[in-house]
Amino acid sequence: MASTNATVGAQSMTFKPARRKWPPETSIFLVLVGICLLFEGLGWWVNGQSFLMNVDRLQIIILQMAVIGIIAIGVNLVIITSGIDLSSGSVVAAAAVVSASLAQVSDFPRAIFPHLTDLPIIWPVLAGAMVGLIVGLINGSLIAYTAIPAFIATLGTMVAARGFAKWFTNGMPVSMLTDDFAWIGAGANPVIIFLVLAAIFHVVLRYTRFGKFTYAIGANRQAARVSGINVNRHLIWVYSIAGLLAGIAGTVTAARAVSGQSGMGVMYELDAIAAVVIGGTSLAGGLGRITGTVIGVLILGVMTSGFTFIRIDAYYQEMVKGAIIVAAVVADQYRQRNRRG
Repeated sequence: MASTNATVGAQSMTFKPARRKWPPETSIFLVLVGICLLFEGLGWWVNGQSFLMNVDRLQIIILQMAVIGIIAIGVNLVIITSGIDLSSGSVVAAAAVVSASLAQVSDFPRAIFPHLTDLPIIWPVLAGAMVGLIVGLINGSLIAYTAIPAFIATLGTMVAARGFAKWFTNGMPVSMLTDDFAWIGAGANPVIIFLVLAAIFHVVLRYTRFGKFTYAIGANRQAARVSGINVNRHLIWVYSIAGLLAGIAGTVTAARAVSGQSGMGVMYELDAIAAVVIGGTSLAGGLGRITGTVIGVLILGVMTSGFTFIRIDAYYQEMVKGAIIVAAVVADQYRQRNRRG
């Protein structure tokens, strides 16, 4: 009898079908599809036009969100470590005005640096990236070595970076930029930059020691420290990379507008955080993927374009966006409770 029961049990274990495990981004992608279909239906109902079949509109969506996407990659790294970065929008402005100041043409009489005009494209690009790197380094150092909460540290650099941009330009736009510099923001180039950076950091997070350390710090900082990870040094790296990416985004923004202005990048940090959270990255840390963030960026872009398409006032758009952010955080908290339970 015992052997018969064992045989039946073994057979039941043998023939039990395995549950298929879907990628964690599947549900987020389905949300994106649902939103697209919703605006497609509303488009025909309100305007008598297709929302999805307009190629120009889809291109505008992608181009508009490319800069936010570049920022969101860095913000994703920060949030995985259970941190936050509020300075990225102001870094965009600071990097934009600095990079634009080194990309002015020589025949412009009011160039900021008259002796540094018509420079090769590499110099304004490096200058913009360096501005972001410096701010990120300051953020990381403050958080790692002074125990200041990330919210406070990056809030301070947010204000300081915006003030620097206003002082640097004296409130005036930096214009008359070279064609070589404007090429960075022309056509699909911002999208290409975004996708290349997304692919790089997807590989970094999934297959390198840097990525493993990032997840470990976000999951349990004390355990990561005990296991031999230099947490302070790694946090400086993470915030420096986030600043660097915001600086690149600022350079791309200036190139797209063919101008650098201190008012650029306002609220970009919140859009980037929203994209990251919508994409499934946990604010509690230790969980998140670049692919989810890319989908989150697309969701924000589709929503913004869709609301404009059906003539929803911008004020209502902000309200809905805020509600979606809160809903994403509530869903994250629900997932965390289920995981702990």
